[in-house]
Order: sequence, then C-alpha cells, then structure tokens
Amino acid sequence: MGASLRAAWVVIHRILTFYRQSEHTPLKLLLIQPPIRDFYDTQIRLQPLGLCMLKGALKQFLPSVEVKVRDCHRGRGRKTIALPDELVHLRDYYRYPDQSPFCSFHHYYHFGASFEEIAREAAGEKPDLVGISSLFSPYHGEALACAREIKKICPVPILMGGAHVSASPISTLNDPNVDFIIRGEGEKPLVEFLKIHGSGGSLQAVPNLGFKRHGRALLNPMEENYPLDALPSPDFSDLDKGLYRCKGKRLCFITTSRGCPHRCAFCSVRTTFGPAYRRRSPDKVLEEIRSRYEEGYRTFDFEDDNLSFHREDFKKILQAVIHDFPQGDVELLAMNGLFYLSLDAEILTLMAQAGFRHLDLSLVSANQGVLKALRRPHSLEKFLDVVSTARDLGFHIVSYQILGLPPETLEDMVHTMALLATLPVLIGASVFYLSPGAPLAETFPEMSPEDRFKARSTAMAVETERFCRDDLYTLFVTARILNFLKGLHFEKEAVTMQEALDAAAGKGSREKIGAELLKILLTDKHLYAHTSMGLKPLPRFRPDLFFRVMTKAASLRTLQGQWIRSS
Repeated sequence: MGASLRAAWVVIHRILTFYRQSEHTPLKLLLIQPPIRDFYDTQIRLQPLGLCMLKGALKQFLPSVEVKVRDCHRGRGRKTIALPDELVHLRDYYRYPDQSPFCSFHHYYHFGASFEEIAREAAGEKPDLVGISSLFSPYHGEALACAREIKKICPVPILMGGAHVSASPISTLNDPNVDFIIRGEGEKPLVEFLKIHGSGGSLQAVPNLGFKRHGRALLNPMEENYPLDALPSPDFSDLDKGLYRCKGKRLCFITTSRGCPHRCAFCSVRTTFGPAYRRRSPDKVLEEIRSRYEEGYRTFDFEDDNLSFHREDFKKILQAVIHDFPQGDVELLAMNGLFYLSLDAEILTLMAQAGFRHLDLSLVSANQGVLKALRRPHSLEKFLDVVSTARDLGFHIVSYQILGLPPETLEDMVHTMALLATLPVLIGASVFYLSPGAPLAETFPEMSPEDRFKARSTAMAVETERFCRDDLYTLFVTARILNFLKGLHFEKEAVTMQEALDAAAGKGSREKIGAELLKILLTDKHLYAHTSMGLKPLPRFRPDLFFRVMTKAASLRTLQGQWIRSS
C-alpha cells in the first residue's frame, strides 16, 4: 500500500472506527432516505426499496454488521417553504392556490423531516457510517443537506449512492461532506467496502467505489453485482408498515428484474443498472410474494422498468398468484408503467384474474417519427389494440404522454393528446425533463448544477424553437380538463358538451366548479383559477391551443366508454 493510501486509511481509522477496541461491538451502519422539496409528493411510492435491499444483502453476506434503515421522507409531514431561485420562472404559472379540478401547483414544500431533525436522530443512533440515498437529480441537494447537518454534530463518514450518484459521481464526491460514493447497484460494493475493516485491504479493491485521495476524487472500475437470484428479499423490518398503504391495505414493492432491454434516448436507467436486462427466476419472485402475504401485505407494486417484457416468466408469476391466493384478496400494481408492446389478450386476461385492476401504459407520443428518433420501439396499432382489449376486461387505464420531447413539434403534442382524448383512458401528462445520464443529455451542453436541479417535470425547463413554456403549461392543464370530462358519467351513449357540463353542475362541488369554469372558457375564451378570493385569471394558459386539441379530437371518450361531442 502506498504512502497516500496509508494516509487515507489513518483518516478512515479515526473517523469510521473500523478497527474497534472491542471485537464484540459490531459495526453500525445507518441508511437514510432523505426528504424532498417540490410542489407535490407521490405518497404511495415512497417505500425505500433500495435501502431495504441493501439491508437484506448485508444480513445475508455480512451478518456481523448492524444495519438500521430510517425513512426520513414518508410520514414525516410537510412544510411550505420559499420558492428557490432556480424556479422563480414558475411564479406566473403556479400563482394561485387553485381549488378547481384543473389546478396545477402553487405552494413549494419540504416533504419529510427537517435536516436538523435528521442529524439529531442520526447522532442518537451512534452509527459508525451513514449511507444516504440520492435517487433523483433534482433532489440531490436534499441528500447533501442531510450529510452537511449530520457532519455538524456526528463526525462519521458519509457514503452516498443512488441513480443521481451514478449519473454525477464526481460532483457528488467533490462535496466536502461526502466521503465515499457507490455507483451502480450497491449490494456487492457495499459488502466489499464493509469487509475491508476486517482485512485491512485496499480501497482500490472495492468495485464501484468512489473515494478521495489528497482531496482528489477517484473512481474505481465498475463490476457486476451478485446474480439477482443470489440476493435475498428486501428487509423491511425497520419500517413502520402502517405508513405504506394503498386503499387501506398494506403495500410493499416487488421487483422481478433490473434494467431494460430497450435503449430509449430519454431514459437513464442504464446508468444505474448497466446495459444488461436481468431477471429473477419466477420461483424466487413467488417465494417473496408468498412470504410477504404471510406478513400481512395484500397489495404488491412491481417496480420493474419493464415488467412484462419476458412473456413466459410473467405468465408463470400471474398463473401462480391466481392459483395461490383467494380471488380478490390481493391487488397487483405496476405504477412504474407497462410497455404496451409486450401485452396481448392472453397476458391482460391473466393480469385481470391475478389482481391487476389498473393499467398504466406508457405511450410517450403517437408520432412514429418522434419515437424512432428517440430509439423507442413503437406500434400505434398495437397500442390501440391493447387499450381496446384492456377496457373490455374492465381495467382502469392511464396512458402517459410526455410533453416537450426535443424532437417534437407543438402539432405532434396536440395530435397525441387529441388521440388520447378519443380513447377510454385518463391522460397522464408529464413535462419532459433532461435526465442526467440519459443518452439524450449527451446531445445538450454539459448539465450545470442548476440544470440538474431543474430535472423535474414541474420545472418545465426545456424549451425549443418549436414550443415554449406557455405551450407546455397549457397542454398540461388541458390534460386535466380532459380528465375531468372523462370522469363524468351519463345515462346516454353520447352527449353534447353543454349537456355534459349541465349534468356536472348538478353533482358535487368539485363537478360544479369544473362545469362553471369550463362554461366560461368555452364562451369567453379565458381560464380562471377558483380561489377563496374568487376567480383569478390564468394568463399563461393559451385558449387557442386548448381549442386546437378539442377541435382535432372532435369528440371525447369517457372512462365509461360514452362520448362527449366537443363542438
């Protein structure tokens, strides 16, 4: 070992206390899911699956290490905070606390425990090492803030990992409060890193590790993780299981694979999981589901990036769930979305029988040329067939459209939204953001810290010569208007827009507000927010663009399959 590495180990000995005076005192690792700051939070998808996978792996491969997972996000409340400087361009768009069904956003929140609380709780655990998850680039500042506050009162080494770290390793490691990082999948690198304290080995021998030497960030080569079937199930024992529920039933996450076989230019999944698409055996997946069922879980969300890609494995899982559990006792979800090319009548029928009731389909765009430019496999005919079959089977369908993809024109976006308006689906509209590590990011100038902060749908950060921010905002709100109409129910098979709004006005307060605002929009060509101070104009909303969508669609299809004639 060279002099510089010996010096580095002196620091590690002092801070990490890897070589303890007592052999009987285990190394203690604290893993933290940090809070986030944004306009909204997706409460149902906050289970810290990755950290619990790490705990499960350490329990199997290095049981001498004591591991505690602390979720500092879910169930820790929210607090309104000032809009950050990077997002001041949004003030004109999210200016009112709108109470209408078409509302976008208004307040900016801190979701989770305060950074000071997290530091005090961490110090109370008396850990030898703290690991912090940094999954999403726009929230990397929150992960770094946790590290900063912990360091103030608890001088332990900080290890950081997650998708953002994999995409931006050097900038993460250059933060003075981060001592180590792990790129890519974390189980094997973390086990090997923690083994060093017992062997006196070299940091350079730990795959995927990043560390500092004389203040300079160094990255070790990437290596493959353990085979997926060699990994145990996630260890959820530290979590308050009552916090993770869907419709009152206990929810847990399941994965059947890692990675994705496709190479869509806007997706950064390969930065974390590498180029290979790997599957767990169906038997291992089913073993985990049965075990979770015995623990009291009844809702299982598959968090795969491409759950149904391998048809035979997926069929085997579905058939076993149908056989093993009473009908209607479990609900299956795929909130990460399903790719329609791998679905057909047989698979959809099995999904319905096994407990899938909702279907999240990722269309992205209806323009074949746009999808080809993004290297995304596509077939509009197949998509329409899947929607038709799924509706006949009783699925509640959400189809996702990405607004503002760089190759798109405004007319492309209008065409896709108009098409979805005519189908019995809700429109899941999200505004494109440039994801660090995605192939598409390489075609843009190098991302600055501000760019990474704005890598979120709510920022509406990417404009081109083909469309502007007002266009993106208008189409996002238009999707909410369409979804309001799609949720209405009528006695007749087809109604006029006036009949639809008259019927809505006679229902609950939400429907009444929506009907009132839409009548104004249709007659006066202005959209208003419904606030406690009365109606307030939304000047960034472009009525002409809204009417372009409505005209192109001509008629809207509700979730019940009825029609609303838009003219």
